[in-house]
Amino acid sequence: MFANAEIDAICIDLDNTLWPIDEVIERAERITFDWLADHYPRVTSKHDMESLRRVGRRVAGRLPQLRHDLSHLRRLAFLEVAKECGYGTELADRAFEVFFAARCEVSCFADVEPALSRLAAAYPLLALTNGNACLDRCGVAGYFVGCVYARDVGAAKPGGEIFAAAARQLGVSPAVILHVGDDPVADVGGAAAAGMQTVWLNRSGQPWQLSECAPNGQARDFDELLQLLGVAATDAAGSASVD
Repeated sequence: MFANAEIDAICIDLDNTLWPIDEVIERAERITFDWLADHYPRVTSKHDMESLRRVGRRVAGRLPQLRHDLSHLRRLAFLEVAKECGYGTELADRAFEVFFAARCEVSCFADVEPALSRLAAAYPLLALTNGNACLDRCGVAGYFVGCVYARDVGAAKPGGEIFAAAARQLGVSPAVILHVGDDPVADVGGAAAAGMQTVWLNRSGQPWQLSECAPNGQARDFDELLQLLGVAATDAAGSASVD
């Protein structure tokens, strides 16, 4: 579908596109809770994991203007817990670093890294995320020319500001950028409104349900994305082939 399209660069979402995120966050919160039990026991005597999540939701609900900065919101939640439990503000930075280290321990879907290697040889790849995953810590920095974070732009997907920032960083028109992501609204809707071409990464095979826009293409995984783009895939013997 895209073999003859003009594509000069590709933007790629991170969470739930390169790796599943729910279990990552669950594990990071569990590790942080256990660390708090060892170092700040008054917190875990007062809270379980779910009540700590409620603190986070309460802080986020109180500060909707910060919804683009998940790191700051989580630190603020830790600050609130520290104050509530009679600890100093250092708890927030220490707890956040424990959480963040675990949050960046991700496992890519099996199809991702071989495909990223092929894509990076054909196009400049730019990560584009509302989240806070560190490319270096996640082990994928080598495939990308950079990353645009919602927190740095001051606005999250599907807002146009983050896509405009991506185009500026890539130095090309939005019209020749392909954005790949799993979220119909944030990724497909936002990128399309910004003038980019789009592929919906639809691993679960769900039907498209947004009437106001549609992706230029759909892929069940990154192998199908390579096929859409006409990019050579590497077979089991290590030779390049195009399906």
